[in-house]
Amino acid sequence: MVHRAAGRAGRAGGAVKGARRPGVRLPPLEAFADGALEPDGDYDGLEFRDADFAGQDGSGARFMDCALTGCALDETRLANARFLDSVLSNARGVGTDLAGAMLRDVELLDARVGGVQLHGAVLERVLVRGGKIDYLNLRKARLKDVVFEGCVLVEPDFGAATLERVEFVDCVVKGADFSAATLKDVDLRAAELDIARGVDRLAGAVISPSQLLDLAPLLAAELGLRVVGPGQA
Repeated sequence: MVHRAAGRAGRAGGAVKGARRPGVRLPPLEAFADGALEPDGDYDGLEFRDADFAGQDGSGARFMDCALTGCALDETRLANARFLDSVLSNARGVGTDLAGAMLRDVELLDARVGGVQLHGAVLERVLVRGGKIDYLNLRKARLKDVVFEGCVLVEPDFGAATLERVEFVDCVVKGADFSAATLKDVDLRAAELDIARGVDRLAGAVISPSQLLDLAPLLAAELGLRVVGPGQA
């Protein structure tokens, strides 16, 4: 079950629409006891606690009203999986394959993961809170009503992705790639922001005055401007 929380629309005089956050309310859960994931498996109302799914194949599986807590996801194959009305807490692992997955009304809390493949995925009403995610691949993904809050994102790749009503709140974002991305109502003001590529794709985002100063050299380079002080060659 899910109770959808309204976003903070109309901030900054209506300049940007806030994301609608998920409000997941899980029913009483049964413990998962099968040991291994299965391709195209159907998991409903289950609790996965401290499970080691390293190297397992759950491609195409559906997780609905589930809680995954403290699970190891090293090289776990979850391509085209669906996570609906679920909470993932304290996930850890490297190289998790979630290409083409769907996450809808999902909370991802305190993750410590790297190299997660979410290219071509669909994220709708997703909250990513806390933790650290290295080298997150969201190329060609679609993000709508997504909030990154209090987390560290190292070299996230949003190349050719579509972001609509996405907020970065009290985040550290290092070396982000927005090449060929499309942004609408994306709020970057509360992030410690470093953009490696794609500064020319920031139309549709809102930034703070201090961020504008930080981005000025990149923007000048994108426009082909030379910035030369008086008396300098």
